[in-house]
Amino acid sequence: MGMKQPKIAIIGGGITGLSTAFYLHQFKKDLNIPVEITLFESEKELGGKIKTLKKAGFSIEQGPDSFLARKEAAFRLIKAVGLEKELVRNETGKAYVLLEDSLHPIPEGAAMGIPTKMSPFVTTGLFSISGKMRAAFDLVLPRVSKKDQDQSLGSFFRYRLGDEVVENLIEPLLSGIYAGDIDQLSLKATFPQFYQVEQKYRSLILGMKKAMPQPKQRPGERKAGIFQTLKTGLSSLVEEIERQLPSTAVEKEKTVLEVKRVGEAYELGFENGENKIYDYVIITTPHQVARELLRSYDFIQALEEIPSTSVATVALAFPESAIKQPLEGTGFVVSRRAGYTITAVTWTHKKWPHTTPQGHVLLRGYVGRPSDQKIVEQTDDEILQAVLEDIHKIMKIEEEPSFSMVTRWKKSMPKYIVGHKERIDQLKERCRQACPGIFLAGGAYEGIGVPDCIEQGERVAEQIKDLLLR
Repeated sequence: MGMKQPKIAIIGGGITGLSTAFYLHQFKKDLNIPVEITLFESEKELGGKIKTLKKAGFSIEQGPDSFLARKEAAFRLIKAVGLEKELVRNETGKAYVLLEDSLHPIPEGAAMGIPTKMSPFVTTGLFSISGKMRAAFDLVLPRVSKKDQDQSLGSFFRYRLGDEVVENLIEPLLSGIYAGDIDQLSLKATFPQFYQVEQKYRSLILGMKKAMPQPKQRPGERKAGIFQTLKTGLSSLVEEIERQLPSTAVEKEKTVLEVKRVGEAYELGFENGENKIYDYVIITTPHQVARELLRSYDFIQALEEIPSTSVATVALAFPESAIKQPLEGTGFVVSRRAGYTITAVTWTHKKWPHTTPQGHVLLRGYVGRPSDQKIVEQTDDEILQAVLEDIHKIMKIEEEPSFSMVTRWKKSMPKYIVGHKERIDQLKERCRQACPGIFLAGGAYEGIGVPDCIEQGERVAEQIKDLLLR
């Protein structure tokens, strides 16, 4: 590029775009690379789905409330911005499955629904005797997976463990994470570790037992939770990244309408009529927006094959006196056979005690199954009443909440259906050939969780650093 200063545009100020911007600025500073980096966000605020609301002493997450501790990208970023002292692990305790109007504890040792301890599995009321016997076939069945061939999570688990274990335990756990139908979701794109365990050990039960060594615990010591969050709220990560970026590096309420290649560079067309030229463009928007930005290029049509689910969350605050039965644990997921509108409820005050003032209770209900999208389109009052009706039935809470808050996320959960990984690999390769300076990253591609998005941003920043250092 001769002597001119390279220019980088990042489109989208969610956690993927922010991570990309943060790491690129780190490389610029550490390696003294002369480069101009600008992040464009169409909204007034950065953060995307990460939104923490402080109200009446409560800390309410309207989007994700935490992230998996074992995925290290989130910890790396939190440490890099200096917030590690705010990290906290979830209070562990039982989680439950609602089945036929009863809350059943998830059997101890169930790794995403796969039994690794026999005794809790044999004694649970979640399955009939025949359902338990069918699950035991996993110990003798041959591998179902052909090498490198994708299949749905549902077909994989039904073959290994039977319909009852899938419907009553695995489906409510896994579809809650991806807000999708497990009979359509891709095994390789969502939980490749299960495919790898079957390839290595044949039996899922034996394989998970070997692959998940139990951490040693001292007598009386509490087991560490698998999730982490920030006591100051996840939005504090967004705020801290923004604070550490140069003020000129972020432009909010700046909407990009199209990106086109112009020779070896790329022209961004803005809503206000401006056009600007950049050497590299990282698109971290939702995939529907990315498709529109790159509409001039055939390769981007592959994004049409990624369906999305809408979901809504309802935060409910109650005085402690409203709870007539003890809540021991972190909440429950709901079997799709149970006949309720809600898909899950988190007992937030138990899972994250720092979020709730003394003498109060904070619950968070979720709605929006793939088979029931109409609920998300209803009014706040209608969603609230549907959730309260279910909670009153299940938890016997008679009082009205002190306050409530409905948050909708329309078409916000990309579904990784069978063949997703191959489609994304092909899309990125075709993008690289047609527009080598454009990079795609975010929840629609290689993981929807906070650490997955951060890791994608980190990876793109590394790739661009390598290109700049050539």
